[in-house]
Amino acid sequence: MKKKLSLKRVLCALLAIVLVAGLAVTALAAAIPAKAPAQSGVTVYQNAKAAVDASNLADGYVSVKYTGGKDVRIKVRITKSGTTDYYDYNLNNKGTAETFPLTGGDGEYTIGVYENTTGTKYASAYSCTVTLALTSEFSPYLYPNQYVNFSDSSKVVAKAAELIKAAGAKTDLEKVTAVYHYVVNNISYDYDLAANVASGYLPDVDKVLESGKGICFDYAAVMAAMLRSQNIPCKLVVGFAGKVYHAWINVYIEGVGWVDQLIYFDGKTWSLMDPTFVSSGKNDPAVLKYVGDGTNYSQKYAY
Repeated sequence: MKKKLSLKRVLCALLAIVLVAGLAVTALAAAIPAKAPAQSGVTVYQNAKAAVDASNLADGYVSVKYTGGKDVRIKVRITKSGTTDYYDYNLNNKGTAETFPLTGGDGEYTIGVYENTTGTKYASAYSCTVTLALTSEFSPYLYPNQYVNFSDSSKVVAKAAELIKAAGAKTDLEKVTAVYHYVVNNISYDYDLAANVASGYLPDVDKVLESGKGICFDYAAVMAAMLRSQNIPCKLVVGFAGKVYHAWINVYIEGVGWVDQLIYFDGKTWSLMDPTFVSSGKNDPAVLKYVGDGTNYSQKYAY
């Protein structure tokens, strides 16, 4: 006598077929290796106060350092020509290079370095224009930068490799899932930090991993660092969840494209990839429903 399959088993089987058929093993990781950003000095624009190393421009980033010798606040502004879009960053005044992504696609960018004069006023220290022609559209989201800062020796890189191996993950989706569940289950929201976070705060991904707590910016940076170290293109996105300033990640999956609705699957769509809300909400259905509604989110910046 044949056994009657339960509805649950049928749905699980159908979902498995969809995943296998639509998200097969990807060759993207092998095709686009994540590399450490380099300042080779081959192409440098500079004056006495600042230097912009554009030697690896085609990989979607520049390295900038301030050499003016003043003990003042330094800013970097990156503007894409023909748009009103610009990104403002803090830059150390110790002469150490920092890496900044160019995330607006091919075209001309102006990189300006500014010295604080008084209060909120700044004066131009140096400015140059570069023309970007990317070797790959994914490059800006595979390399470390000031916001997603990691290296081969970072603990998050080792942890990502450990998670992937333990899960036996082969496809990019399986790798994303392993990293996602680790982050939401092992990092708790730091309400004290959120209430007192200073302007210019930058995530320290290894510190967050070790302490097991962080704010939304930290969740997103840790996941982005882990996935980029596995050669999976990942955007750290900053914008608004409703009226709240927030950070989350978007991931590229071969055969699907850039996915901002991924982990929670209701039979029709994937939920927005937002580890902070899911973690702090403890998988509450109301939280999952909110996260799954992409209209609740509006992107402002991508790093």
